[in-house]
Amino acid sequence: MPEILMRGGDSAYTLRTATQGDIAQVAAIDVSITGIEKPGYWEDIHDRYVRQPAEDPGLAHLNRLFLCACQGETVIGFIVGEIRAWEFGSPPCGWVFAVGIHKEVRTRYVAQTLFQAVCDSFRQAGVSIIRTMLARDNTLAMSFFRSQGMMAGPFIQLEMELAGS
Repeated sequence: MPEILMRGGDSAYTLRTATQGDIAQVAAIDVSITGIEKPGYWEDIHDRYVRQPAEDPGLAHLNRLFLCACQGETVIGFIVGEIRAWEFGSPPCGWVFAVGIHKEVRTRYVAQTLFQAVCDSFRQAGVSIIRTMLARDNTLAMSFFRSQGMMAGPFIQLEMELAGS
């Protein structure tokens, strides 16, 4: 994939599928944003979204993406998404459920480039809608997704606490 020049400077980066070697850097970016360490989660995401489909061509139809933006071997951002279909009558649509950008490059269009790459992949798979879900108080993510043209969709998220939790 060609190098992409970063806004506000001459630094270049590339987009690629996440590798096993990226997991620690992805987890570090995530913990810098969320404050929650969850390395096992990122190992599992890599297994399900990268390793298993690579080892079993029968899983390629799942259209799962785990992309990293990298400067050399340094991960500066990531995005994870997949195509889902028919939950509660929804036709196939793309879902983005994780995006994280190193704070030093957050205003330099890295997230937009990753998001566009996911949108392009979904579009090539025949999907015309992309969705995400986030906390109401996550103003950083809300601002980003709205700046990409996303808005409230036709579904309502519902939840309840389980007794004994």
